[in-house]
Amino acid sequence: MRAAVHVEWTKIRTVASPLWLLLGTIAATVTLSAGATSVVICTSAGCDGHMTKLSLVGVQLGQAPLAILAVLVISGEYSSGMIRTTLAAMPHRATALAAKAVTLTGLAAAAGTVAVLGSLLAAWLILPGHGFTAPSLADGATLRAVVGSILYLVLIALLSLGVATIVRDSATSIGVVLGLLYLFPILAQTIGDPHWQRLLQQIGPMNAGLTIQATTDLSSLPISPWAGLGVTAGWAAAALLGGGLLLHSRDA
Repeated sequence: MRAAVHVEWTKIRTVASPLWLLLGTIAATVTLSAGATSVVICTSAGCDGHMTKLSLVGVQLGQAPLAILAVLVISGEYSSGMIRTTLAAMPHRATALAAKAVTLTGLAAAAGTVAVLGSLLAAWLILPGHGFTAPSLADGATLRAVVGSILYLVLIALLSLGVATIVRDSATSIGVVLGLLYLFPILAQTIGDPHWQRLLQQIGPMNAGLTIQATTDLSSLPISPWAGLGVTAGWAAAALLGGGLLLHSRDA
């Protein structure tokens, strides 16, 4: 397994696109978060309670380049034909997929940590000048939101890897992943029935997963923060399991 992870790491670090996509994740996350905190206006008492979620709003955009990177980790090999070489070198296909998942987890965790902490740093620099109290890692709810946001990005990367293993085509896989992430929120906003709205918010990988960023009014959430992150983990596990079964059963 160690050798397989080393091979996957070598593949990723010897091409330029993964680095640019990781930098894109960081830049998109921090930029959107900083932009949101720079224009916020408090119109009522108690606005400070919502600053943590606002400070991390960039995750909603930053997840897209990370998802694209995760898709390309395996679909790029299918399009180039290199997947045959990979599977010839690692006959145990589950090991090959696990090695990709481990390598991707490390990259997503590293980029996610920089992106999330960068967003929090932007909030610390911007919010006090606007009369707000910046989120503090000394607060348990804020710490949970920060750690949970990093875990969320890792799970989105693994979900994308699983989908790409199932679909194999890069463009289609990217469309499926981005559809899963952004379609549920759109549908939840357009459907008028409160029951179906709540259900979509509970089962959508992004809607549910990002409840981990909430630090106030937890009782009003459609799903609790850790349970919501568990929903995203379920999507990722299902995608990886399906991808692993198909990788094992069909020709390269």
